[in-house]
This record gives sequence, C-alpha cells and structure tokens, in this order.
Amino acid sequence: MQSVDLKKRRRAVKIANAVNSIEGVPVSKEVKLIQARFAKGELTSEQMKAEVISFCKRLSYE
Repeated sequence: MQSVDLKKRRRAVKIANAVNSIEGVPVSKEVKLIQARFAKGELTSEQMKAEVISFCKRLSYE
C-alpha cells in the first residue's frame, strides 16, 4: 500500500476518534487496536467495520 493511502487512513481514524470525542462517545482500547490495523493497511474498510461490529455484538452479550 502506498504511503499516501496510509496517511489518509491514519487521518481518517484520527478524525473519526475526534468526532466521537466531541460527541462524548469514547473509543475503546479494542476498537483502537482494530483501527490501528486498518491504518497500517492490514484490513480493508469492510474488514474493519466487520471486526468492530463483531466486537460490539460480543459486548452486548456479556
């Protein structure tokens, strides 16, 4: 993956977390780890979404 794409991914994650913070919705450590994998190019956006949804579903069953 090109460095420009990775920069865009890191920026997108940073903006998403800032918006969540403004809205008063903290991002969990687990989701930040998933986001980091996306930012490194290890996951596609679809894969990241699926992992975050899976994590949230597991929380609702605990």
